[in-house]
Amino acid sequence: MTAVRTTEQSPTNGQRPAAPARRRARRSAGSRIGGILRGIVLVALALAYISPLVFMLVTSFKTQGDATAVPPSLIPDPFTLQAYEEILATGGGTPVLRWFGNSMLAAAAHALLVVVVSSLAAYPLARMSFRGRGAVLTMIVVTLLVPPTILIIPSFLIVSELGWLNTLWAIVIPTAAGAFGVFFMRQFFVSLPIELEDAAAIDGANRWQVFTRIILPLARPALATLAMLAFLTNWNDFLWPVYVLFSPDLQTLPAGLATLQSSNAVRYDLLMAGATLASIPVLILFVFLQRFIIEGVARSGVKG
Repeated sequence: MTAVRTTEQSPTNGQRPAAPARRRARRSAGSRIGGILRGIVLVALALAYISPLVFMLVTSFKTQGDATAVPPSLIPDPFTLQAYEEILATGGGTPVLRWFGNSMLAAAAHALLVVVVSSLAAYPLARMSFRGRGAVLTMIVVTLLVPPTILIIPSFLIVSELGWLNTLWAIVIPTAAGAFGVFFMRQFFVSLPIELEDAAAIDGANRWQVFTRIILPLARPALATLAMLAFLTNWNDFLWPVYVLFSPDLQTLPAGLATLQSSNAVRYDLLMAGATLASIPVLILFVFLQRFIIEGVARSGVKG
């Protein structure tokens, strides 16, 4: 009887591993389907983001008539550089190359100033103990809730009193001491190990030496990220330059392209050529700073 029961149960024992194998197969099939669906979603999102850039680039190589054709064509017919030749050769009231240079100079100076001011203001809030530190940090963060357009009139009056109207100083300095940069750098400084500063202090380094020789080299990812964000903010700013810059030769590229649009009506080929030129520095900057940007954003939210 024992032998018979053993013989009857042996097929059951042999079939037990089949159930986990089926579950693993189902999980593997589910993971493959999920991966395919995620890939489809990512490709769709990439196309949604890239398609305006592609349309801008394609339109910049079209003729004036082809750029306004309905329905629009995906391939320029004929392919021409007429828009670039015309926009770069434009003189008089629309000096595009000068606008480009003004934007580069103002955005680079603004980014440098933001990095210096924000890092100097953020380090005491992250590492030094003084009365009212929490209140100061709270007030800085609260200012992030204030819409920037509310500050246009006070900022204009201050710039006017300083004699900076119709100068590049008006678009470089006023927003250099922003709350976002201070908070961003403060979060990064807090995430750094304090033992490094203690070791430097034991070796005889003062606070300034610790900041310049220990903290700032370690904060290069955050500094690069903040510099790029400040550069982009200044580069893409349209409203403020319109208020404070009056001379056509001092306009920045976004404000100048608006003038180009009004002076050339519906010349979409020229507008897309100007927008393509405006996007080149941004793309180059992102390619070179991409690694620092990812690391800086990832580490700036580690501690609060």
